[in-house]
Amino acid sequence: MSTTTRAKLLDAALATLRTQGIAGVSARTIATTAGVNQALVFYHFGSVDQLLAEACETGSTERVAHYRERFAAVTTLGELLELGRAIHDEERESGNVAVLAQLLAGSQTDDKLAPATAAGLNLWVVELELTLARVLRETPLAELVDVSGLARSVAAAFIGLELYEGVDADGAAKALDSLEQLAVLVSVLDEMGPLVRRAVRGRLRKAAARG
Repeated sequence: MSTTTRAKLLDAALATLRTQGIAGVSARTIATTAGVNQALVFYHFGSVDQLLAEACETGSTERVAHYRERFAAVTTLGELLELGRAIHDEERESGNVAVLAQLLAGSQTDDKLAPATAAGLNLWVVELELTLARVLRETPLAELVDVSGLARSVAAAFIGLELYEGVDADGAAKALDSLEQLAVLVSVLDEMGPLVRRAVRGRLRKAAARG
């Protein structure tokens, strides 16, 4: 019974974020959504902040696990972007983009929520890093790109695009199209002969050294 109540409260916390935003989250509203007494929020989690923190990490763990096999099947940057578009559509449709926006907003002023939000986002970064390392391994960029940093940049870009779409859907779509063009460019370079790839790699090394 205790585990079931905890699960209900975790689900209810995310559902309340979707429908009422961070400003509407309280022990009462979460308990009402869960259909339990609000005292159980404090019994199981100690505070609303702790409940939100655990809900954030639990929700992120579940969502990343949902896509893990699809990440593992990616073999090119183009396929990764295609998956990114699919995740974008599915997460927006399910309301999880709205949850992310509210968690990010709340994290700006809540010292307890910020680490949990960062930990949840890092789960996506880890999955991206594994995928990018595999995809870039045989490309001219393999020796030049900091995969860990790139994974964080890609994650940040997608988070920004998710939020940006709410105010400028056309602009967000154009940004995704631009990323797709870069993926095509890398794919074209990868299909060229070894001499061309060696030359490109050399030029990139020189550019990186100058930078």
